[in-house]
Amino acid sequence: MKIESRLAQIGSQNDPQTGAVSFPIYPSTAFRHPRLGQSTGFDYSRSKSPTRAVLEAAAADLEGGDAGFATSSGMAALQIVFSLFSSGDHLLVSLDLYGGTYRLLEQVMSRFGVTATYIDTNDLDALESHRKPNTKAVLIETPTNPLMMITDIAKVAAWAKRSGLLTIVDNTLLTPFFQRPIELGADIVVHSATKYLGGHNDVLAGLIVTKGEKLSADVAFLHNSIGAVLAPQDSWLLMRGMKTLALRMERHQANATKIAEWLKDHPSVEEVYYPALPDHPGHEIQNAQSSGNTGIFSFRMKDARTIEPILRHIKLIAFAESLGGAESLMTYPAVQTHADIPEEIRRAVGVDDRLLRFSVGLEHGDDILEDLRQAIEAAEREING
Repeated sequence: MKIESRLAQIGSQNDPQTGAVSFPIYPSTAFRHPRLGQSTGFDYSRSKSPTRAVLEAAAADLEGGDAGFATSSGMAALQIVFSLFSSGDHLLVSLDLYGGTYRLLEQVMSRFGVTATYIDTNDLDALESHRKPNTKAVLIETPTNPLMMITDIAKVAAWAKRSGLLTIVDNTLLTPFFQRPIELGADIVVHSATKYLGGHNDVLAGLIVTKGEKLSADVAFLHNSIGAVLAPQDSWLLMRGMKTLALRMERHQANATKIAEWLKDHPSVEEVYYPALPDHPGHEIQNAQSSGNTGIFSFRMKDARTIEPILRHIKLIAFAESLGGAESLMTYPAVQTHADIPEEIRRAVGVDDRLLRFSVGLEHGDDILEDLRQAIEAAEREING
């Protein structure tokens, strides 16, 4: 069955007793046992709940994995995955990285003796040269946030397997509709499901999908033990959002491509970072391993003085954090999403005071473009007197 049909049918055939097309929300935290030594399969909702179980099965199916785990946020998903590792373990991690992931590694996991080296994960020579005897995994963002760097997942996963390492891929920006890392050799996929999977800026959630019986059992143990699980109402909201994922991702991609192409030729813009553009360094790899592009990109203005007035003059577009919702959002990574990364590291990667990140929404593309155009023009008038 095509992925569009699988998305639309999430939960629609999982309640044979009533035939409910929209799977019910089960808020119960406790479940009766038929008798001593018997269970309905549900005992306590932290371990398993009916609504969350349907969501988790759908996530595993869509990503091509063996097990899915719904968590209370994307960061909770990463915390559970990082808890696979022990004091003294080392990770290789994408150089251009979401600031929250960097914060979790450097300010939390480091306290427990887990260390990380940040590197261009598409460079096998660099990966090999930085691999240590205690290296346990490679964590890839592709595309990265916010500079949209691309990693050849199959190439890195094959290298990791030869090296005895796990491959973890953050698939938040492309979703399984456009990219399925497990099919390319990854062991674990994580999502901030708050973003494109939920799609409406109204649910905070994370997802983990694993491949392999032992790895799935290990993550299941941590999921239950840590307890950062997704509540039934939020599980239902996430399933509802995922039903329209195919339609939304196609519209996000179309709008983002239109606006990125316009910005690329704008005299006030120095550079646009979007893999759909033919001159993007990862364009060919992206096309080979993915069936489409995300709705988010970043662009660098030539003059840092334009940033504040652009953010002040946008009207339809909201100056807000997050991404992947129906509404267009613009973010200033240097002071928002990546503020916890030291300035010298941010600047070395390219996250400077002239960079804006744009999550292009589902509004009409002409309306989004007009709002951006008038904001840039207003900013230029201000700085030029």
